[in-house]
Formats: sequence, C-alpha cells, structure tokens
Amino acid sequence: MKLIKPFRGLRPASDMAAEVASHPYDVINREEAQAIAKGNPYSFLHINKPEIDIDSAIDIHDQSVYDKGSENLNRFIEEGILLQDTEEKLYVYKQVMGEHEQIGLVAVASVEAYEQNLIKKHEFTRPEKEDDRVAHMDALGAQVGPVFLTYKSDDDVDKLIAQVVESTPEYEFDADDGTHHVFWVVEDVTLSANIESAFERVDCLYVADGHHRSAAASRVKNLHKKRNTEHSGEEPYNFFLVVLFPHNQMQILDYNRVVKDLQGAEPEQFLEKLRANFDVSKVDLDSAKPGSAKEFALYMDKQWYQLKANTKLVSGIQDDDPVKSLDVSILQDIVFTPLLGIIDQRVDTRVDFVGGIRGLKELEKRVDSGDWKAAFALYPTSIESLMAIADAGEVMPPKSTWFEPKLKSGLIVHMLD
Repeated sequence: MKLIKPFRGLRPASDMAAEVASHPYDVINREEAQAIAKGNPYSFLHINKPEIDIDSAIDIHDQSVYDKGSENLNRFIEEGILLQDTEEKLYVYKQVMGEHEQIGLVAVASVEAYEQNLIKKHEFTRPEKEDDRVAHMDALGAQVGPVFLTYKSDDDVDKLIAQVVESTPEYEFDADDGTHHVFWVVEDVTLSANIESAFERVDCLYVADGHHRSAAASRVKNLHKKRNTEHSGEEPYNFFLVVLFPHNQMQILDYNRVVKDLQGAEPEQFLEKLRANFDVSKVDLDSAKPGSAKEFALYMDKQWYQLKANTKLVSGIQDDDPVKSLDVSILQDIVFTPLLGIIDQRVDTRVDFVGGIRGLKELEKRVDSGDWKAAFALYPTSIESLMAIADAGEVMPPKSTWFEPKLKSGLIVHMLD
C-alpha cells in the first residue's frame, strides 16, 4: 500500500509566510494565543485557535468557535493570504533550533494505511481532545495542523531530499521563538516521482507527534464517506497532512507532570513513601534536571528533590519490556497509582502535562501558584524506545514524548474537498 502522496497545498503568498506562521494549536492556551495574535490579522492562530476571536465567556469547544475558524479560513482564501497550488506537489520543510537541524518531507498520508497500522501509533488519545480535532477539521473542511511522522532513516531518501534543499526556497524566516524555518516546493517532476518511489520502499511510518490529529482524520474520513454516495477512496479526505522526518534527526525533550494533591499525605510523609524505591536528596534548581534514565526530580513546598531509583526498584524493572521499562511507566506504576491514586493520566483531572521546552522554572511557577501541589520532571524518552513500542503494538503512557522544534501551523493546509 502506498503510504504517502503529493497534494495541492493551500499555503501563504510568498511574502506572507512569516506573518501567517503560528504556534501549533495545542502548545499555547487561549490567553497566550490572543496576546501573540494581537495586531496581526494574518496570524494563523485565527484559524487554528479561533476562540481568540470569540467572546472569552464562550467555551472553546462551542460550535461557534469552530464556525469562526471556518469563517476565518475562508477570509484568508478570499483575501489572497492563502493560495492553493494548481497541481499536486511534495514540499520540504527545514527547521533549525540552536544547533539542532531537521529536514522533513511534507505530503499527505493514507488514512487507510493508518487504520491498518502501517502508520504506527505509540499513545492512546484523550477523548475530549480527539473530539475537538474532529469538530475543527469537519467545520473547516481542512486539516490545518500537520501530523509529525518519523521513519527509519534511509540513505536514498536523504540524498533526494538533499537535492531539493540545494534549490531556492519558497519561504525562509526566523520565528519569534528563535527557530529558523525554510520551506521548499518540489517543482521538479522527476525528483518528486523519485522521492515517492523511495518512500514506497519504507515499510512503515510512526506517529511522533499528532496522535489526536491522525485519529481525528480517520473519523473525519468516515464522516465524509457516509455523506458521499459516490465515495471512491481517492478523495482528499482519504488522506491527512503530514511532515516526515528520519528518526536520526529527532529531538525529544522531557514531558513533565504536575499534580493537584498528594492523596492526603503531608510532604514529609510523601517523601518517606518515596524512599522505599528511590534515593531521595535535596537539590537546587540548577542541578535538579534528571541526567539519565530512572532518575526523576520532584518539586514541592519550594524545594527540589532528586529521586534516583534504588537497587530494589532497579532489580524489579523489566528491562525486556519496552513499555514497563520507560521512565513514564515507572513513575505511573511506582508513584502515581499506589501513592497518588492517579490510575489513568488520560482522563484524571488531578494531573497535567508540561512540555520540557518550558523548563523547570515553569514547574516551579505552576506549583508556587497554589493551583498544583507538586511537580515531577523526567528524563526524555528515546526515539528508539518509541519505535520499539510501536513495532510491538504497545502504547506508551500518555504524553511520554515532547518533540522540538514544533512544526509551525499555517505554512501548508490540506483541503478535504
């Protein structure tokens, strides 16, 4: 089965890319998005976070929010801010964050391949977030946030992508977060065909970031299929927007947690319970960040603690189990379930997730606000662990990986009609 194909991208006019490009919908909240988009009518946040243009008293999942997104998308098209290519194309997208560089292929992937697990998953989705993406895609008739896929690196693919990168880019700009973005349209028909052929030799793809968007794309496909009495399987809604990066270019950061309470325990009592499985020591902020697997950091009552798995815990970890040996699993099995009564992080409102890009100071801020009782910092999951778990048909605990740099939204849109 063919995993990917070119498509007619809807994208900014050549001089508008920097103004249009925005954060992904799920890394900033409503207030942050309003502040970022203020004074910029061309920001893609008006489309992927349309709640910024609705009365703040209205819930972000109200249908009027999704309708506003559709209205804003149509406005961008009518005003020529976004233009659709007349022919199907592949695209290449390079991101630079500090010394890290990654170059990905922009295409659409087969929803059927996703449903048959040729595009492999490693996480469950949270029902309310999946519902939100379904409503957003369906209202807009478009996929506006690309799914971040990875694949086992291939020399032939690398060489072909390198040929594209040697040509003149369509867009190049620095974002306000310090990242550098370069975007190419693959105009050479032969080169495009060669890239497609090279990917036909790739056995499978892996969802790195975007489980909710890919799951929602499957549901939206089925909605369109039911509505279309002449469904053929080739319609645009049978595919979803992706950017594919080789696995050896991936940069995974930590994905940390904050919790509302200690299940009735006082801080010193909680620390005593932790000592059954961890060597616990006080540390300052500068030395709190975990430096290796099976090492954690805890922040509560304005104090950081280092938690290192002790001999007892290490001997009980099943290293041959790709899921149970993950740090996020150890935290769940040893701390969250028995000590905090948090059984399912996907649905329990007593836990929230904080991407490592925000740093440990963000964890301090959350806890010191009084809204959260404690924070846990983890060591990043490896890309090899991700692929091993997906290959085994297993799933990680929720929010096990935080990929950086994030894909900008608005550089390319996949229309479903």
